[in-house]
Amino acid sequence: MGTDVLRCLLIEQLPRPRSDAGVAKAVMFQGTSSSVGKTIISTALCRILRQDGFKVAPFKAQNMSTNSFLTLSGEISVAQAIQAEAAGVLPTSDINPVLLKPCGDMISEVVVQGKPIGRLHAGEYRSRYVPEFKKAISQSYRRLSEDYDAVVIEGAGSPVEVNLKDRDIVNMRVAKMAHAPVFLVADISLGGVFASIVGTLELLDKDERDMVAGLIINKFRGDLSLFEPGVEFLEKKTGKPVLGVVPYIPGLGIAEEDSATQGTQGGKAHQASDEQQTEAAYDRLAQVVRQTLDISLIYSIAGLESNTCNGLDTSPRC
Repeated sequence: MGTDVLRCLLIEQLPRPRSDAGVAKAVMFQGTSSSVGKTIISTALCRILRQDGFKVAPFKAQNMSTNSFLTLSGEISVAQAIQAEAAGVLPTSDINPVLLKPCGDMISEVVVQGKPIGRLHAGEYRSRYVPEFKKAISQSYRRLSEDYDAVVIEGAGSPVEVNLKDRDIVNMRVAKMAHAPVFLVADISLGGVFASIVGTLELLDKDERDMVAGLIINKFRGDLSLFEPGVEFLEKKTGKPVLGVVPYIPGLGIAEEDSATQGTQGGKAHQASDEQQTEAAYDRLAQVVRQTLDISLIYSIAGLESNTCNGLDTSPRC
């Protein structure tokens, strides 16, 4: 069976989103591990959706960072502030309802919906406060889903840390809450991309695996034609379409992780003197991702419709 035929069959088998009136469409990016590029891919889609005429908000249920950004409603992570800036919307505490600021010795300052609630030990956090955080996450997401056309959700780490999965409040639990198709991002730059993808899917429960709508290879360097057998292998082995191979993008000027800055910022996610340069960086990122990911298929899977797409062909590549 040819690769194109197989891909079309895989796409036809993908579940389609619910069509609830007045509720934002959601997409979610999860990763095979930390630092695979979920933040950058999410930022890119925020920008692309904005360019295509959607009112879009980012969302990360819980983030852990020593850095924070001060919104009118309280503290959030810098990463989500940057995503909001790319989306052209005002950041609020709803886009990052739980923020953990490590203080050392397994203790973190915990910020819920923008407000510090104290310093908690990891054990106390997991045993006593997870139900409270789930409620806050649900409230924040519901408000966003009522106010926006689309919500771009970012997961954290890996969704298959088996020792932590029962207390997950940021990966598959959120995908289920938002009825969001999941796109799994993997970093090819350090090797092991096939094992990381196949292993992640294998460790997901069946209902979770069914929510994974496609695979994204990130930080690729070299001749893309040499990776075509890899794409074919992944699609045959996993039954999931590869939505694209995103190249490594040097000198982007957009922080991939919150560690890029220290302390608490206010106002804009970047300094005013850098605003023009930052806007250009968002547009450059969006252009690269448009050229390498099947954005039209992501739109189709998520139930999003756009007549603009900057003049590009909006039919899925099938």
